[in-house]
Amino acid sequence: MDEQGDHSNKAFPLFVVSGGVGASGEQLARTVLAQFEQSRVDIEIYPKVHTAERVSRVFHKAASRKALILHSFVDPELRRMAVKTAEELKVEAIDLVGPFMTALCGRLGEKPLGKPGLYRQLYRSYFDRISGMDYTLAHDDGKNPGGWKDAEIVLIGASRVGKTPVSLYLSVLGWRVANIPLVAGIPPPDELFRLDVRRVVGLTITPSELVEHRRHRQRRLGLVDGRSEYVDPVKVFEETDDIERQLKHRGIPIIDVTGKPIETTADEIVRLIQRKIDR
Repeated sequence: MDEQGDHSNKAFPLFVVSGGVGASGEQLARTVLAQFEQSRVDIEIYPKVHTAERVSRVFHKAASRKALILHSFVDPELRRMAVKTAEELKVEAIDLVGPFMTALCGRLGEKPLGKPGLYRQLYRSYFDRISGMDYTLAHDDGKNPGGWKDAEIVLIGASRVGKTPVSLYLSVLGWRVANIPLVAGIPPPDELFRLDVRRVVGLTITPSELVEHRRHRQRRLGLVDGRSEYVDPVKVFEETDDIERQLKHRGIPIIDVTGKPIETTADEIVRLIQRKIDR
């Protein structure tokens, strides 16, 4: 949160200050606060505090608000600055790292590196997967078109062609994926045409298999009327044919997912995207 951010006067202010992103301090704060269900606490995160000047500004703000500070500086100079500033301002501050770091130095006989963000670097693949999954869930089935530009892969195709399961599988691998449904006879959203076409892939499937997927969905929803256009073989054939024409007209590559496991489709998509981006 920015130093000028709004706060509630009715809530107890708790500042989490870090040279990194502040995730560890925030997690600890929320874990402990779960034990205090009757109280309101306004948690404010101050990440990437890398200078003595910034430490001073944040701590002065905490003092003016009578806030409690949790800080997790691994840089020894910034940690000493934080402790000294808190004492001078008579603001209550808890050092989450210092005592533990000192104890480890004594036990291990090794000097710490003092570099913020090393944990996230070591586990970057994990955080990439979490980020990819969060993005993909937020942009499933055409949701949040304003964020499509941030997708690494955009999958488009007819309803029940398999966009969502493939998107989720790719997100576990760390890809940010948006998927957009196309409907025959209805122009695609304008936002789609503003995207980097190298990141867009169309999915298609044989009409007979698509009909089976849709009938299966209807049975799961308790719908027994199989006479709708949604599952009519002729209408589905016309729909898939129309969508394929739209994709080819826009120069969007198409992958046929008929009879393929999700893993195979995902591999094809990744190879296609990487080949197009590398050109």
